[in-house]
Amino acid sequence: MSRNRKAGTITIIPDVSIIDIAEEGKGVGKADELVIFVERAVPGDVADVRIVKKKKNLAEAVIETLHKKSELRTDPFCQYFGTCGGCKWQHMEYDAQLKFKYKNVEAALQRLAKIDTASMEPILGSAENKYYRNKLEYTFSNKRWLNKEDMVERAEALDTDGPNPNMEMNALGFHVPLRFDKIIDIQHCYLQAEPSNSIRNEVRDYALKMGLTFYDLRNHEGNLRNLIIRTSSTAEVMVVVVFAYAEQEQIDGLMEHLKGNFPEVTSLLYIVNQKKNDTIFDQEVITYAGRDHIFEDMDGLKFKIGAKSFYQTNSDQAHELYKITKEFAGFTGGELVYDLYTGAGTIANFVARSVKQVVGIEYVPTAIEDAKFNSKLNGIDNAIFYAGDMKDILTREFIADHGKPDVVITDPPRAGMHADVVARLLEMEADKIVYVSCNAATQARDLSLLKEKYEVVRIKPVDMFPHTQHVENVVLLKFRGN
Repeated sequence: MSRNRKAGTITIIPDVSIIDIAEEGKGVGKADELVIFVERAVPGDVADVRIVKKKKNLAEAVIETLHKKSELRTDPFCQYFGTCGGCKWQHMEYDAQLKFKYKNVEAALQRLAKIDTASMEPILGSAENKYYRNKLEYTFSNKRWLNKEDMVERAEALDTDGPNPNMEMNALGFHVPLRFDKIIDIQHCYLQAEPSNSIRNEVRDYALKMGLTFYDLRNHEGNLRNLIIRTSSTAEVMVVVVFAYAEQEQIDGLMEHLKGNFPEVTSLLYIVNQKKNDTIFDQEVITYAGRDHIFEDMDGLKFKIGAKSFYQTNSDQAHELYKITKEFAGFTGGELVYDLYTGAGTIANFVARSVKQVVGIEYVPTAIEDAKFNSKLNGIDNAIFYAGDMKDILTREFIADHGKPDVVITDPPRAGMHADVVARLLEMEADKIVYVSCNAATQARDLSLLKEKYEVVRIKPVDMFPHTQHVENVVLLKFRGN
């Protein structure tokens, strides 16, 4: 049915049954020939839904009235659920989350790669589904997102004495989805363990007390821009404060305050970034106190983590992921291994002691520097690393120089592998390929090409990010010839 309002026609479709969940995490329902993707809906829900966007036979909607709650529903534990862009599946039981992640991986492999998934192994859930991240990045803004209560207060003030001068508009937290300049002011986040929340709240309180200005994302002005907090299994803590237009006295004041109030911080750093984007990879990192890095420990190996280092954000589950990767490879001790998209060499160093040699390739030069350092730190002398674009490095000449690999481990970004890299793998004809992916759709696309010479023999999803739709997937391919 439709209802007319001053803003135009609002379409509400009654009694929509949610029958599935899409890869992007929205519930899926149908009304006649219309497929409807419903925000924050759970399979088993029955609801009246309001259409917010429609194109041909597809529509996006939100729940107007929930008539029947799914048995898979649960109460979200975070007060920011529904506004914050993270943890979008908090309203669904964790076991159900795992079920639908498994189903989405299975569907992608079947639909896009025409792979038989009958032997697909059970998904490995995360032992911890709260406080599991080792890194969070917060944003300062002078344009706080106003919730309903704030809007009521603001409206009442406008009706009487004008804008409320006491309404605090500064915020330190996360972006509102699709609103680049609006930040939710976070008081407690369930993603990272203490002292993360205490540090963030203390930074905000100090900044407000001392009159430090929060960044204006539209006009590009203000003292404070970002706050990065990293923690590790070795109980070390890194804090990186990113300033924009701050005087050195202001910088020193905040850094000294953190140093005095949080002695557990082992790496206290700052950056001055006056670019229009938030990336720090081209910025100088200045050490205020402690070391310029922290250490992560995994299976007796130590990994150096700097402000710019890549490291899986769920440390415990990363260990499980790498163990599965190693198991799938089935090393006997004499293998030459190519580790593509090696990052900071975590997987390469993790498997090095089980093989003859590892050759790691990664696009980011600083990551390769970390990989080499980590090899030296752990007394690993059979891993070598190269920086450069994968399709440019992995040439016939490179393979001729380093040898044909027995096993290839590839862990590409969400976009998957470049077509030239897939072609080189087919030409290389390694006995095994272990493909680790954070995007089942692009993984399936690549697998459909590799099927020309390879057979998929093992598949296992791994949940790295509880309460989100994201899932890792590990696939073992064996060479079978043309």
